[in-house]
Amino acid sequence: MPSPSPTAAPVTILVDADACPVKEEIYRVAERFGAEVRVVSNSPFRVPVSARVKRVVVSDGFDAADDWIAEHADARSVVITADILLAERCLKAGARVLKHDGRAFDAASIGSAVATRAIMEDLRAGMDGVGGGPPPFSKADRSNFLQALDRVMVELRR
Repeated sequence: MPSPSPTAAPVTILVDADACPVKEEIYRVAERFGAEVRVVSNSPFRVPVSARVKRVVVSDGFDAADDWIAEHADARSVVITADILLAERCLKAGARVLKHDGRAFDAASIGSAVATRAIMEDLRAGMDGVGGGPPPFSKADRSNFLQALDRVMVELRR
């Protein structure tokens, strides 16, 4: 694996942790690439004992975790979230953004994702009692995430 340029800042992986099913995979990839990890949530999560992994517990305030992540995201960050509005904020800050299933949010896809989110929110508001949500997280999703995170980390190392 090529080493990063001596002047490059380390990559930081910012994890929107409250509903993240791939934390263990993130820790493994971060260790392999020498990246820093910040696990951000409103309540404490167990994290590995490592100088590279830090738990960040924010207030219970609405969007406090999202605000912390967005404030710390930059061009040397990879943000892991399924939150479309957080993804949009982080992309504007120059960060790379991955969903838990490995799909990337990028400049080309974020506009339609935000619009679709707004439409779905309006539809749900008009359908009293109708639920739903994403399909169950699968082994294929986990594998796709690992491949995507590895690919992003290699690109950021260059």
